[in-house]
Amino acid sequence: MSKITVSLIKADVGGLPGHVTVADELIKAAEENLQNAKDSGLIIDFRVFRAGDDLELVMTHTKGVDNEEIHKLAWDTFEKATAIAKDLKLYGAGQDLLSDAFSGNVRGMGPGVAEMEFTERGAEPVIAFMMDKTEPGAFNLPIFRMFADPFNTAGLVIDPNLHNGFVFEIWDIYEHKKVLMRAPEEMYDILALIGAKSRFVIKRVFPKEGGKLPADEPVAVISTEKLYQIAGEYVGKDDPVALVRAQSGLPAVGEVLEPFAFPHLVSGWMRGSHNGPLMPVPFNYSKCTRFDGPPRVIAAGFQLANGRLVGPVDLFDDPAYDYTRQKAVEIAEYMRRHGPFEPHRLPMEDMEYTTLPKVMDRLKDRFESIE
Repeated sequence: MSKITVSLIKADVGGLPGHVTVADELIKAAEENLQNAKDSGLIIDFRVFRAGDDLELVMTHTKGVDNEEIHKLAWDTFEKATAIAKDLKLYGAGQDLLSDAFSGNVRGMGPGVAEMEFTERGAEPVIAFMMDKTEPGAFNLPIFRMFADPFNTAGLVIDPNLHNGFVFEIWDIYEHKKVLMRAPEEMYDILALIGAKSRFVIKRVFPKEGGKLPADEPVAVISTEKLYQIAGEYVGKDDPVALVRAQSGLPAVGEVLEPFAFPHLVSGWMRGSHNGPLMPVPFNYSKCTRFDGPPRVIAAGFQLANGRLVGPVDLFDDPAYDYTRQKAVEIAEYMRRHGPFEPHRLPMEDMEYTTLPKVMDRLKDRFESIE
């Protein structure tokens, strides 16, 4: 059997109202376009989601990652949705489409992309995580805990198939470089990097050689597109996505979800300029209203069957996460009381790509030297 590719591609093509959610009309248009692609045999299966104001496309196929046909399908789908968004005068219509024409690949054109190609196992659980109002580094802590923290993932201690650990591919998104690092051997060095989540981000996780799974097939992949680096100015948050495989030589589904029981602080929220708690929510709670937030994450669980998507299961639609959501509300309340002060507002070095420099530019001639 051919290897299966799962492609998760997202874009903000218009919000209703403001940055809150995706209009039903856009969801319908996306589903119709992907259904035509499925009927033609281009893709095996698909699902369409909304996470906050982001339109999310999950597609399965056998064409590998970065395939021009698949990326053009996503681009065309976003363009059709954008046309409807403009007709409805939705906010920020097409804001993540940073080019007028498709050029063979959506990477670097605005949409966020997480894709993985692998040999489908006898039972293949895959979880699609979709975040809104935050940046790619928001995945650093949960992905690390899934694959390297024995206090989170019991299998790292008691399952011989996980005991050797995993390999992390970490990107320096400022210098456009990457490094492969092994856990647990280099755990402290890994943490030294990924703790600086605005610069160093986990891109992929691989099994180690000699294990149950092929070492060249990723078991987790995260989108790392930074919109401000593409556009040259603030045009919205990056709103990252991730795909994670589970079970049978990998963390169990419950171990994959467990890191999100802690609503850790992430950057983004209102105007992409504030720190706030990441709240795990069911699909119907993914609309962001309080101060355009707080940041959200949804999780869609699937089993693959020869590329067909069995599901989704709304994995955060569980009262076990009610405590986490309540804690996130308390943290959001605490952070909001800081108003325009740090640490609620991001530090100056992280505000350089927002609209704040325009304020500073107006004031620059009024500053005088201190004697």
